[in-house]
Amino acid sequence: MKMHLLGLTAALAVFGFASAAAQAAEPATCAAAVTHDPVVMRLGKDEFRIAFGVGGERCASEGCDGVIRYHASWKTEDGASRSDTKLLSYSVPRGASRTVAVDRHYFDTAEGKHTTDIVQVNVDDVSCSDNVAMR
Repeated sequence: MKMHLLGLTAALAVFGFASAAAQAAEPATCAAAVTHDPVVMRLGKDEFRIAFGVGGERCASEGCDGVIRYHASWKTEDGASRSDTKLLSYSVPRGASRTVAVDRHYFDTAEGKHTTDIVQVNVDDVSCSDNVAMR
């Protein structure tokens, strides 16, 4: 009976250490995040700017950089619908707790011949890395 109890205690101890090691190996959560819905600005029939507010309070001491992956759905006046997945880099400078990242797009199926409307913009992912690791 003592042998089984010691075996069980040893197994639990090993499992506990393995669990702690697995938790330590998990990637840290991103220090930055998109803080609001993206702002879409029309500049022409098919030209847009899409702005993202990025909050990075935990980036303030050393800054951080990353990429926003987002999905934009749009349609033309003749009814054609499309969607694109885009990547946009951002940088939160040292000493700042937020930034703005702006992307420029031309959405059309015929190079400016149609008036285009953006239907929806969704943020899929925000990645980041501390600038300390880059030095």
